[in-house]
Amino acid sequence: MSNMIERIVNAERVEDLIAVFGSFDENIKRIEESLGVSIVNRGTELKVSGEAEAADKAARTLEGLLSLAAKGETIDEQRVRYLITLVQEGNDALVAKMAKDVVCITAKGKPIKAKTVGQQDYMKAIQNNTVTIGVGPAGTGKTYLAVAAAVAAFRERTVNRIILTRPAVEAGERLGFLPGDLQNKVDPYLRPLYDALYDMLGAETFQKYQERGSIEVAPLAYMRGRTLDDSFIILDEAQNTTREQMKMFLTRLGFGSKIVITGDVTQIDLPDDKISGLKDAVRVLEGVKDIAVCRLTSADVVRHALVQQIINAYEKAEKKKEEQRSGKNYPGNQRKK
Repeated sequence: MSNMIERIVNAERVEDLIAVFGSFDENIKRIEESLGVSIVNRGTELKVSGEAEAADKAARTLEGLLSLAAKGETIDEQRVRYLITLVQEGNDALVAKMAKDVVCITAKGKPIKAKTVGQQDYMKAIQNNTVTIGVGPAGTGKTYLAVAAAVAAFRERTVNRIILTRPAVEAGERLGFLPGDLQNKVDPYLRPLYDALYDMLGAETFQKYQERGSIEVAPLAYMRGRTLDDSFIILDEAQNTTREQMKMFLTRLGFGSKIVITGDVTQIDLPDDKISGLKDAVRVLEGVKDIAVCRLTSADVVRHALVQQIINAYEKAEKKKEEQRSGKNYPGNQRKK
């Protein structure tokens, strides 16, 4: 333990320090545990002691958190975890980018921002491209941020309407078996999209726009035969489209419109013989000008900490299965008769 060192980090304001410490100093404890250092506070000074590399990383993490707090960002468990990850990867220069652009303000006045670098790249892609494909696991904010971008464009009058759509193949249920008329049948599928819109606009405003036809939430089948001009169109759960549906959807693009396609290729509910339109589109369209493909990962999960671990565990199991599969079919592994 000869290479123990001390690093001093200075806070500009006591308020920032309080924000960084968190309730019951939980944030500081998390840094101490993750990096194996000890952190002591004297006035506006933080003293980090530990092995050289760890102390260095902890100091950089604290500096990053202080700079975020100074910009009025909330420092929560997820932020701290994410920052430690960035520092571990040597990407903490990206922290400065984090406290940037508000995408949209919700009905309750809450600013919506990208919370991770992956989400930031996703928002930039949406801004700069006509078609953006966001692929990633649950909880990475794919749909929510796309809806925020749509509402922002609608408020700025760069588009005249918002169209949200999903394919209606959900976890093995057939539409015909659900009670009610078509609207009632379709609504459960579209619920997550409604929820995001209620959040951004408030229920009354949302209803008003929907009656006027400025906002449309409909199953993908409704898009056939239409050309959608001056619209912000979001296709959600796109992993459940077939190749034909995806092509049909993409060719609806009219002038002055933007399309965002979101999905999670690990949650395909299609029959095995059908190729996912999302997988296919990513392969076919990657590299086409004015189309961006953004890949979000478990590092961009902004839900409960456990969600990230669940995703990683499934990914690991999936990899193992793949390896076994390819191993079985390998001629060298066949049992000699």
